[in-house]
Amino acid sequence: MNKTLIFAHRGASAYAPENTIPSFQKAIELNADGVELDIQLSKDGQIVVVHDETINRTSNGTGWVKDYTLEELKQFQFNTLHPEYENVTIPTMQEVIDVIKPSNLCINIELKTGIIQYPHIEEMILELIHKNDMDDRVIYSSFHHPSCAKIKELKKDAYIGFLTRDGIFDLPQYAKDHNANALNPALYQLLYPNFVKDCHELGVDINVWTVDDPEHIKQALDLGVHSIISNKPDLVRQLLEERQ
Repeated sequence: MNKTLIFAHRGASAYAPENTIPSFQKAIELNADGVELDIQLSKDGQIVVVHDETINRTSNGTGWVKDYTLEELKQFQFNTLHPEYENVTIPTMQEVIDVIKPSNLCINIELKTGIIQYPHIEEMILELIHKNDMDDRVIYSSFHHPSCAKIKELKKDAYIGFLTRDGIFDLPQYAKDHNANALNPALYQLLYPNFVKDCHELGVDINVWTVDDPEHIKQALDLGVHSIISNKPDLVRQLLEERQ
């Protein structure tokens, strides 16, 4: 069985402001295998890295990401959750790539297209990743599965993972039928009857989120998931190395 990979959720967001350059630098420092992040478009069509559709929770501003230009978004401080960090601005996807590319880390890119249908964001992110020669280091994921399907349509060898919570019968077969490489389930879904077994038999990877509790991390490792997405990549690394 291959070793479980460790993805830092929105960067090492237990220790630095989520989805910012400091959080991604921290992920590299803590020896993660990859980072997970979220992308949206600014008013002027720039790919920015931010989770919520509004900036209310993570910055000192308010309003929708889509209603601000990149220049306007850069005026806000995105350090609300970790005020010990100063001068933290929203990063563009290119700025994150510039940090990650020199490392050996992969990127799990979540397209935030469920609430807002950003026109052509799938084409834009594929073009940007290809321009930076990062094609073989990216997972594309979304709760809005048509975005994943569009990525696969545009790039046949793209690795796509369906983010899931509840509401779909026979998730492993659903993923297989829709050409997904992986399911990215919430932790509790690992306990669904035959979920892990069926994924393994069908060749569907499991990239589970968001796992920070030591006992839950051990549980995911016991089940042989492909990757664990965690705010504490150092804790996952510690528990993984204790088994070797």
